[in-house]
Amino acid sequence: MNRLVDMQDALSQATTLEEFQTFVENLRDVYDLEHLVYHSVNSTGGQYAALTYKPDWVERYIEQDYARIDPVVQGCYRQFQPIEWKTLDWSAKASRAFLGEAGEAGLGNQGFSVPIRGPSGQFALVSVNHKCNDEMWASFTSERAADLLLISHYLNEKALQIEGNPHRGPTRSLSPREKDTLTLLATGANRANIAETLKISESTLRVYIESARFKLGAANTTHAVAMALTHGLIVV
Repeated sequence: MNRLVDMQDALSQATTLEEFQTFVENLRDVYDLEHLVYHSVNSTGGQYAALTYKPDWVERYIEQDYARIDPVVQGCYRQFQPIEWKTLDWSAKASRAFLGEAGEAGLGNQGFSVPIRGPSGQFALVSVNHKCNDEMWASFTSERAADLLLISHYLNEKALQIEGNPHRGPTRSLSPREKDTLTLLATGANRANIAETLKISESTLRVYIESARFKLGAANTTHAVAMALTHGLIVV
């Protein structure tokens, strides 16, 4: 958790899109990834991206409008949960050709993406990829999936803040029990352990989680934890 806290502190210092880009590059290095991408689309179609690919591949991707056939982008549009790239359908001829070209441009053979639904119709995704075998990747995602989920929401909140777009902040204060619940979730505790620690039933715990989500305007539990941390409502 210390690494995550350090990353949050570093991100809080970014005040320009250039500094945001530098943070994305540093984050890629901290987690020893091949590439990391943050891509945001607002309700009017305006786009912003911070990523670690070479400019010529980015230009090629935009020029060919590869987002239309990229299974990662299309999968993230349709789903709300994080996506392992190997679970996506890469069987179409266009998808296979795209994958081959992307691989030549440095794309890793393993990937993980987090779809984000933001305020006012905003959509974003954070993708990471690496070149390694299945066993190594399974170990990485097992250890780092929770970090990546939280970091993805931190990135989105910061990008919206820098761009000056309206974003949802907490409109109501959290109760002590709601804070306790989100704090324990942020430390990585599972629901059964949290219920035991707080001496409540898991059904009561779900009530606290859903109440906190509603107050924060969060899309899911992970988003609620990220928002609570970002706005200083809980400290880990």
